[in-house]
Amino acid sequence: MKKEESFPELELGHELALNGARLFKGALGPGAQLELLEEVRRVVARAPLFQPRMPSGRKMSVRMSSAGRFGWISDGAGYRYAACHPSGMPWPPIPPTLLELWARVVPGARAPECCLVNFYGGGARMGLHQDRDEADFSQPVLSVSLGDDGLFRIGTTRRGGPTMSHWLSSGDVLVLGGAARLAWHGVDRIRFGSSRLLREGGRLNLTLRVVT
Repeated sequence: MKKEESFPELELGHELALNGARLFKGALGPGAQLELLEEVRRVVARAPLFQPRMPSGRKMSVRMSSAGRFGWISDGAGYRYAACHPSGMPWPPIPPTLLELWARVVPGARAPECCLVNFYGGGARMGLHQDRDEADFSQPVLSVSLGDDGLFRIGTTRRGGPTMSHWLSSGDVLVLGGAARLAWHGVDRIRFGSSRLLREGGRLNLTLRVVT
């Protein structure tokens, strides 16, 4: 596909504000979602999904992988970025169409060094947390939703502060930047079966970030 034809259905006109975060509803149309899904499948074929253990020893409910120079991992040694998949293989490159999406949505940011791939099956969730493992908080985090709806909750930069919730649907693009870069956020639940994009259901969340 020629560069100028990539993401022909990218629509950034419908923007909402969620505690300072920028949410573009339906930014990726059905064709763009299918194209991106195929690229993610190629990433996962090279770097299979795994279920990380938190430092406490408990397994996370999401399964994950990564692409790019770094990938995010968690085990008894803590939360951190690593240059290799737990198998010892280097992470595959970030798909070019995601790099293009980053350039179009956050054009002033440095090039992303990691794309975290989170898969939410039935019953999976992500507790409230801050993205603090990166070195430069002036750089945004860009999130893309594919598949079933996820109930996203976002607060302020203060732990225990007020939160607001919004359903994220397939094709939505969210940017945590500026005052919202260190906002507490998480996914409370998945509306399983709300999308037909993934044959067996579930939600994929792709988050691009600058690590160094």
